[in-house]
Amino acid sequence: MTSQRFWVIGGDYSCMGFKALRDSNAATLAGPFESEGDAKSEWKRLSREHSSRAATRFSIAVEQIVLPD
Repeated sequence: MTSQRFWVIGGDYSCMGFKALRDSNAATLAGPFESEGDAKSEWKRLSREHSSRAATRFSIAVEQIVLPD
């Protein structure tokens, strides 16, 4: 049996190619969230909060958890 948890990750990237964070120590990690809806709400909040920064981006990552039968 599997379950999922959701994380919001991201931060300020060094360029518009979004390949590497400007400062990996300043990365944002929010969660875990039990529902995708809760993670999406946090993603929207963070995205709005940093909307003036063109090189800042956040994504939702899904963690698959395998539960014992």
